[in-house]
Amino acid sequence: MVVKRVGLTGGIATGKSHVRAKFEALGVPTIDADTLAREAVAPASDGLAAVASRFGSGVLDSAGGLDRRKLASIVFNDVAARRDLEAIIHPFVRRKATEWFLSLDPVVHPFAIADIPLLYETGGDRDYDAVIVTACDPETQARRVMERDHVSEAEARQRLAAQLPIAEKVRRADYVISTDGAFDDTERQVRDVLERLRTACR
Repeated sequence: MVVKRVGLTGGIATGKSHVRAKFEALGVPTIDADTLAREAVAPASDGLAAVASRFGSGVLDSAGGLDRRKLASIVFNDVAARRDLEAIIHPFVRRKATEWFLSLDPVVHPFAIADIPLLYETGGDRDYDAVIVTACDPETQARRVMERDHVSEAEARQRLAAQLPIAEKVRRADYVISTDGAFDDTERQVRDVLERLRTACR
């Protein structure tokens, strides 16, 4: 008996973090790949050394840590650079996520959720028993990115273009949670998906 692995993904600014938090509040163990990705390039880590070697010391801040804005300005403008960064970070994230799933007791938790933004883009969906996709209208996505990250519309759309189109993620999903509406509507969908997961794991 093993813990069923459920991936939570979606486009940038489609509400994954909010949805993950709601599942966790309802008693489902969750893990955030963005947190793992930050660990992968923490100060003095092998990952940070690899990033500095590939992209130069210009992506480091005055304290020797990673300057994420400088790195983002490079990788969102260069597909090869983005793939090189992913090759440094993603193996660490996958390994840590696998260790986390294996640490859970399947009797207590028949399934658990990992929030992984680039699940489909990296082929990571093959490692999961089911996938939940959070989705919203692309125009809403672009506006949210602009507001959240304080970037121009062109930069926001560039970031959207770096990911698989949200319609394709929805097509491939086992469960979809639409985040276009009010928080109450999103939370109702979370509870519905939770019940369906519980039924599927019985």
